[in-house]
Amino acid sequence: MHSLHKLHLTNPTPNFLPPPPSPMCDPTTMIPIKNTRPRRRLRVRKLRYKSQRHLHAAQETERNQLRDNGPSDSNSDRLLLSQNESFSAFHSLLYSDMSIIGRRKEMEDEVSVELGLTAINDEKYNFFAVYDGHGGAQVAQVCRERLHRIVAEEIVGWGEMDEAEWGRLMEKCFQRMDDEVKRGAAAMKTVGSAVVAAVIGKEEVVVANCGDCRAVLARDGIALPLSDDHKPGRADELKRIESAGGRVINWNGYRVLGVLATSRSIGDEYLKPFVISKPEVTVTKRTDNDEFLILGSDGLWDVVSNEIACNIVRRCFGGKLKRLSLKVENDSHVAEAAAVLAEHAVARGSKDNISVIVVDLRKPKRSSP
Repeated sequence: MHSLHKLHLTNPTPNFLPPPPSPMCDPTTMIPIKNTRPRRRLRVRKLRYKSQRHLHAAQETERNQLRDNGPSDSNSDRLLLSQNESFSAFHSLLYSDMSIIGRRKEMEDEVSVELGLTAINDEKYNFFAVYDGHGGAQVAQVCRERLHRIVAEEIVGWGEMDEAEWGRLMEKCFQRMDDEVKRGAAAMKTVGSAVVAAVIGKEEVVVANCGDCRAVLARDGIALPLSDDHKPGRADELKRIESAGGRVINWNGYRVLGVLATSRSIGDEYLKPFVISKPEVTVTKRTDNDEFLILGSDGLWDVVSNEIACNIVRRCFGGKLKRLSLKVENDSHVAEAAAVLAEHAVARGSKDNISVIVVDLRKPKRSSP
């Protein structure tokens, strides 16, 4: 031990190198800092756009003129013509729909539009619907292909209907749709879809809602909701679920059995009888003050209020607001409105698929003779 001490004292050279001077001592030295936070990439795909004008002509000359011009080859601007003797004046219906995947990995939303779907007492009705799938897209896809056909089949033979009769009709249609899904593949037992459907005629707008999609009517500067979201935390829905023996658990929001964030839907066989397919139906008489109708999935309504959505569409109709990035194939005001609503929902942080339909309900101004 003593000799080692001597050796240490007689060794004038240290056996290690001093650490290099700190770069912070040199103000001209820049230290590259690596950002370890992963970048979040917004995925916008499966973009679908469609704008369509439905025209009813009462005069042969107007019909021939439109046929001579010919319809566009593009799906985004097709011109359809049909004869409706109950219309004494030229009437048009312009709409646009938009669906984007947003921040989700899969696209589960679907949109359906059928113009001139059916007739009651020679009055044509148009069908619009948004389907918000969950657990997969299978049920939403089946609804897109079948629900409007079921409505057309069931409405045959009906005369003029009041709100109660419309309610019974739409309930029967939704029950048939749910039964068809129930008889489907086993993989669909844990898949479902919220639905909001609008049947629009000359005198009325019928909305059937099952789930957390929504329909909003703009009338004379006011946003009027035509549906009420079916959320498990809604007082009457909570009571219904618990009366059936189910539970609503607050697990990242109120959910049926801690699983599903909507209390009504088509499908979801594994959650019955707590989750039902019975829609709530409203019938609204059309007026000269009606502006437009918005149908949307919860990817829109979770981050955009009814009033803001109507203000956006109104500004697009007035040419005061334009889309930023989403591409559309037509520069019509309804196309701009649908695109701007989707963009705004993404900007507001929507984490869901976003689907929206905008229908222009303004009646054309008659030119003075």
